[in-house]
Amino acid sequence: MAESDWDTVTVLRKKGPTAAQAKSKQAISAAQRRGEEVETTKKWAAGQNKQHLVTKNTAKLDRETEELHHERVPLEVGKVIQQGRQAKGLTQKDLATKVNEKPQIIADYESGKAIPNNQVMGKIERVIGMKLRGKDIGLPLEAKPKQK
Repeated sequence: MAESDWDTVTVLRKKGPTAAQAKSKQAISAAQRRGEEVETTKKWAAGQNKQHLVTKNTAKLDRETEELHHERVPLEVGKVIQQGRQAKGLTQKDLATKVNEKPQIIADYESGKAIPNNQVMGKIERVIGMKLRGKDIGLPLEAKPKQK
């Protein structure tokens, strides 16, 4: 029984104020009366629905005439991919498997929704054997002699 001393005193304390209570006006004024340091910061547009506020910058952006958007694959290229794929007897899924991409990417390229990626375009060119980039789109891809 060496561990339980008659002289040991256990003190039970009240919990400190919660975060919400510490932020209340009463808690702040009590802390100021005690002479404690109180830091207050005003959050911008706190508690207000100001995310859709029209400012000078938004109006300036609205007046901007230049359209800011990504270039998409031209429909001409999409048709060439589709014709080349069908000529080889491949489905979109087969072509996707051969170029190691998802079938949705092939569908996006064929419909003209994809943002062109030269790596993907190069892989598709090699599989269907037709040029997809440059001036001569749709022409057969000439096999370059391998250098030794």
